[in-house]
Amino acid sequence: MTDQNILDVLIVGYGPIGQTLSILLGERGYHVAVFDRWPALYPLPRAVFHDHEIRRVFHAMGIGEEVENISQPSATYQWFNADWKTLIEIDWSAESISDGPVGYLFNQPSLEALLDHKAKSLPNVSVQQSWEATELRQQSDCCEVTFRKGALIDGDWTPTGETQTLRSRYVIGADGANSFVRKSSDIAFEDLGFEEDWLVIDLKPNEGVVLDVPDIGQWCNPARPTTMVPGGPGFRRWEFMRLPHESVEDLQKPEKVWELLAPWVTPADATLVRYAVYKFRSLLAETWRDRRVLLAGDAAHQMPPFMGQGMCSGIRDVWNLAWRLDLILKDIATPRLLDGYTPERRPQVRAVIDASIAMGQVVCISDLDAAARRDEAFLSGQVPPLPPFPGLTDGLVCVRRDFACDAPAGLLSVHGQVRDADVESRYDDVMPNGFHVITLDADPQTCLDDASKAALARIGAHMIGITDDVSQTVPGRVLFDLSGKYARFFAEHGVKALIVRPDYYIFGAVPTLTALPVLIGELVSMLCVETVRDAQVFSTTLA
Repeated sequence: MTDQNILDVLIVGYGPIGQTLSILLGERGYHVAVFDRWPALYPLPRAVFHDHEIRRVFHAMGIGEEVENISQPSATYQWFNADWKTLIEIDWSAESISDGPVGYLFNQPSLEALLDHKAKSLPNVSVQQSWEATELRQQSDCCEVTFRKGALIDGDWTPTGETQTLRSRYVIGADGANSFVRKSSDIAFEDLGFEEDWLVIDLKPNEGVVLDVPDIGQWCNPARPTTMVPGGPGFRRWEFMRLPHESVEDLQKPEKVWELLAPWVTPADATLVRYAVYKFRSLLAETWRDRRVLLAGDAAHQMPPFMGQGMCSGIRDVWNLAWRLDLILKDIATPRLLDGYTPERRPQVRAVIDASIAMGQVVCISDLDAAARRDEAFLSGQVPPLPPFPGLTDGLVCVRRDFACDAPAGLLSVHGQVRDADVESRYDDVMPNGFHVITLDADPQTCLDDASKAALARIGAHMIGITDDVSQTVPGRVLFDLSGKYARFFAEHGVKALIVRPDYYIFGAVPTLTALPVLIGELVSMLCVETVRDAQVFSTTLA
């Protein structure tokens, strides 16, 4: 940056999404400022679930062990009818592609405290709380954002009269469902049609109390659809759907809260942490980018909670943005690289929202006859299983069939335990984050020409081999597949080499090592690198 008065990135919103992005960019050395309207972190639970993919992100941020200390692996997610007959079982305790179970339960205030400590430890990240964004203006080379300071007086946010204006090359709106940034860019929401009120109750069981409840489940009882899940170690959560004859006000009375909890827990057993009625909705921003302004998290999408993917999707957003902004701010790629953000993230989130709506429509049935028809369909095996979690279908993925295998492109890459010499570890812990060229039973440095190596060096890519044959290992270059996951994954998809993006999604794969240079050329071309002359040597396809 030539003008030191211009920030690299300004983030509006300091929930877990804004915190995560500030860390991801701050650790890369960029000058980041993050602002939030409220003077302190929100002290009450909200999200309670993160999945195996997000666990990999936390490890990449250097807080993986700390997050695991405040989390617990998920049990099987069970769905019951009114008579407690099992309708659906989703094994979130099963081994995932990411080396560990599918899901984890956690306490959000504890997670935010970890993220807050990490963000504020980075010298180039400025965290400014009690500041509300009031004006956003885009210019050709930067954005200007004006903030006003406030204070909580008698529980109300009150302006103090102090203001400041900052300039930044990019502005990220991670400021929630009522996003100022989204509204300033005049970006509309698409309403996907789901809307239900649910009472959410978090409590802490007393020492020694063991509650007789499913570990994690949905009670699809038309008399009162109910969710029961852990709220992280030492906490429990219940969610109760508001019935048509009830008002929001009635549901939020303490006596009503304990009446609903009575079948499982009493005031003698636990302490209420909080209770509130939330409107579960399904909204999707029509675009997530307006020139130098981008949206992430609830500012870009809102979904019913039945898949536990609200916060996860927001972290995927900023995980996707971080590596794009990194290449752009390093002047390796042009800003056109951001053109792929909406085409990648929006379809995946749309698929997650659609699945969440479908699951919600199973739960949120209060009509007895409709519930009976649902039960019959599930109990007789007429309902197909849930589709696999969606990958990427557009953007920076190579689906060309003339030289590549389209099957694994856009999927989350495999991750497992490896051994390098005498050191056993997770692959992500052995290899630095970035683009990875991974070859099976071969050292990629011996099967690539100088032009390919130069192109990979230009984007900071890493080359590594994986093998389950000890005799073929080379310290630091060909790792032993201790878990066996890599050999199985490569065999399943019929490939010999992968290019994995910094966010762990597969750019593309090839069935032979001779096709790898062409795949590298395709990557360089699609990345919009500044040195296009270097990419031109890869513009041909295999004969």
